[in-house]
Amino acid sequence: MRVVLLGPPGAGKGTQAQIIAGELGVPAISTGDIFRANVSGQTELGRKAKSYMDAGDLVPDEITVAMVRERLAEADAAGGFLLDGFPRTIEQGERLNDSLADLGHALDRVLELVVDEEELVRRLSGRRMLVDGKSVQRDDDKPETVRHRLEVHREQTAPLSGWYEQQGLLSRIDAIGAIEEVTERLLAALGR
Repeated sequence: MRVVLLGPPGAGKGTQAQIIAGELGVPAISTGDIFRANVSGQTELGRKAKSYMDAGDLVPDEITVAMVRERLAEADAAGGFLLDGFPRTIEQGERLNDSLADLGHALDRVLELVVDEEELVRRLSGRRMLVDGKSVQRDDDKPETVRHRLEVHREQTAPLSGWYEQQGLLSRIDAIGAIEEVTERLLAALGR
């Protein structure tokens, strides 16, 4: 099964991606993992991406799409995958479809985790981490930063929902509740 998991920051994508991928017996693939593997492995794409990242710039779509395409062509993804964090734009979605078609595949389902914005702000701004034995809040989890991240998501990534809905691939999932409850809803949307 080939699945894309969408949702705003704080919706629980990372947690659910691992659980659902395990249930499906496919790899959970995050763009963060792909970037780290390419950069640490000093691949050609990793070196290109690092030059943008070191300058504080976004990595261009052509590099990101090429990395994802290479990862999806690996043996463990031949029987399916769960993509977390990609695509982020309709253009990336189109490129993903093209890449999958070249590999002889297509997406089976797109699952969107839906959470009220105030709940997302509460979740993310409530996260803490330990630094030198002290509980501190990450800069990107401060309420004003969280609201900005959600705004960027609304502008860039949210249009993917409608695009995938037009293709008949989208299932919107209420992501409020215990992790197990959300997992059950996701598996039900996949017919499991």
